[in-house]
Amino acid sequence: MHKNRQRAAIGIPGLDEILHGGLISERLYLIDGNPGAGKTTLALQFLLHGVRSGEKCLYVTLSETRQELEAGAKSHGWNLAGIEVVELIASETELEGEEQLTMLPPSEIDLGETTRGIIDAVKRDEPMRMVLDSLSELRLLAQSSLRYRRQILALKQFFVGRQCTVLLLDDRTAEGPDLQLHSIAHGVIALNSSSPSYGQLRREVEVLKFRGSDFMSGRHDFVIRQGGITVFPRLVSADHQVAYPRESIASGVAALDALFGGGVERGTSTLLVGPPGCGKSTIAVQYAVAATRRGDHAAAFLFDETKAAMLTRSAGIGTLINEGLGAGEIAIHKIDPAAISPGEFVDLVRRSVLRGARVVIIDSLNGYLNSMPQNHFLTAQLHELLSYLNLRGVATFLVVAQSGIMGAYMSSPVDASYLADSVVMLRYFEHAGEVKKAISVLKKRTGGHERSIRELSFDRAGIHLSDPLMSLRGILTGVPAEREAG
Repeated sequence: MHKNRQRAAIGIPGLDEILHGGLISERLYLIDGNPGAGKTTLALQFLLHGVRSGEKCLYVTLSETRQELEAGAKSHGWNLAGIEVVELIASETELEGEEQLTMLPPSEIDLGETTRGIIDAVKRDEPMRMVLDSLSELRLLAQSSLRYRRQILALKQFFVGRQCTVLLLDDRTAEGPDLQLHSIAHGVIALNSSSPSYGQLRREVEVLKFRGSDFMSGRHDFVIRQGGITVFPRLVSADHQVAYPRESIASGVAALDALFGGGVERGTSTLLVGPPGCGKSTIAVQYAVAATRRGDHAAAFLFDETKAAMLTRSAGIGTLINEGLGAGEIAIHKIDPAAISPGEFVDLVRRSVLRGARVVIIDSLNGYLNSMPQNHFLTAQLHELLSYLNLRGVATFLVVAQSGIMGAYMSSPVDASYLADSVVMLRYFEHAGEVKKAISVLKKRTGGHERSIRELSFDRAGIHLSDPLMSLRGILTGVPAEREAG
């Protein structure tokens, strides 16, 4: 007799998290998606997890052959040993117009060859997990929507009391959404994909229905790589709050800390805004390096420059980065916006925080913007990510490169200033025949800060800030004038 289980985990951690532990056992579920969406991969992971749990597993295929299934499994490094594969490939005569297949409960009438094969396989193997691939073949055999619905209802009734969790795969070959299927199944999981103008295919999973249980709604990014599907659940920051000490993080540069009114507080985000090359990334790295010297872990996510460029630039001002994944080290992640989804990036940040990161750098938001398939979702997702980092006690530094070099007509690709707790502005300005750099803190929610503007410079000895530039006015315009005495 089968062991009764409350939940049947799919074996895909992110998807099981969305389903709050997995599918409810002994029910029938629909996996819906276009050809190539990943339905077969998900189904095989579901069965392989069952095999590892000591459960009998059955894969009934009406379209793919055993050899095709084994080839697909081999590409992921899987062995299908322990999964009973039954091929019921429809013959040409079954698909001809004269052939009619009526599906009724087995106790009342003889079934068509294909349906009878499905039921015989289930009776023979008594699986705890089963996959039927795919419903499009049954839809063709049924020839009418009425007969097709009867087939699915009869299958659903057949599995009642058999202690078997069933996945039905459908490739959306019906004209429009097959809402009949949605109404019959206990749960519906949709696999969607879209092609951006540039970059790799973007995949999303959405639970449309999950009868008898709560679940995490919305669309969640996922990828298919060697080893199977990886799902990145949508971040809900309120679920991740922890207690942390309220303290300031010093940069190790006294004048810079004075500009911030003593330092940057844990659990806050700081936006560094300015033209390219003015020192935004260098200042962010300074805080990360200072944190590692105190024994903390830090993480930097680079969208624009390479890891080698960051290491070289830091070494040029006498700041040596101790790279690594542990305490006292900085983990440097080079992000390719064309090869990563927003959900995967958020998951990467989450894992860094769980590994102990207390300072996080995102350099830059320009690159983060380019990683979004729909730009109008950037602000909402960024707000959730910053809320998560704040609730975990992380000091976050966001870099935004503005277009233009000098003057009043500089613009940013995204206005994230209202999301950040502190905003630091950097500018070039001309003075005494030289192009110089200025820095000032425009906003700080968590305390006081200097309202002055200081000159910023870098050399092999590190970062230097001048005394407040009290003798100049109009510095932020790029062409200041001497302030008149008296």
